[in-house]
Amino acid sequence: MFWGWHHVALPINCHVITEIRHDPVAPTRTQSLASGGSIDAHRHDDHQIIYAGRGVLAVTTSEGSWVAPGTRAIWVPAGTVHGHRAYGEIDLHLVGLPATENPLALNTPTVLAVSPLLRELIIAYTRAEDDDSPQRARLRAVLLDQLRASPQQPLHLPTPTAPLLRTLCASLQADPSDGRTLAELGREVGASGRTLSRLFRSDLGMTFPQWRTQVRLHRALVLLTERTPVTAVAHQCGWSSTSAFIDVFRRTFGHTPGSHPTG
Repeated sequence: MFWGWHHVALPINCHVITEIRHDPVAPTRTQSLASGGSIDAHRHDDHQIIYAGRGVLAVTTSEGSWVAPGTRAIWVPAGTVHGHRAYGEIDLHLVGLPATENPLALNTPTVLAVSPLLRELIIAYTRAEDDDSPQRARLRAVLLDQLRASPQQPLHLPTPTAPLLRTLCASLQADPSDGRTLAELGREVGASGRTLSRLFRSDLGMTFPQWRTQVRLHRALVLLTERTPVTAVAHQCGWSSTSAFIDVFRRTFGHTPGSHPTG
């Protein structure tokens, strides 16, 4: 089940899904996905590269959510149960690779940087006729070379398993502008700030500030796709100032929120 951003910040509760579709072959194709549209939980026996040419795409598994704007792609390993959610109109470009071929040597979903060249290669490869021609083989070889050179991006929001963190994280995802400290939040869930800090590291593999920044960046991407003004995005996502938001956004995505594509 997926929820809109105006109700719950991220569709991380993949564990509530009871029916999982098995599509053995991961397709290589281009398809459109309307804003708010979703593809329910499923798995492939192949690896898959998922790229949204416009808008923002969220890929969700039981482990968490990965969010990618038009400058990022998501690597989904073979066998991973995952669902898609579109924010803004999306041109979904899918590249399937056999399980025996893992150019990235990655066994977990990962967000990858997409250079202008890699973008054009993915678009061309997913739109061209799927055949055994030498031209297509060369296109595929260059695409894989560019993939191997793509840096990984820290755009993962893990799903908490500890009950205390689930409550706290759900509250902050519902309202990323909540600026309370971990100690203040702890009083609400009946735990000390020190206990919660340890839980974030052991359960989620990141600090509380790192996790909260991820929540805010994910929400910011969606708001920008909806053409929300940068100042309003900074306020709604809890940054102390617009300049602080712009600085974090630029360091994460390589460009300012004002120049971010809106789909």
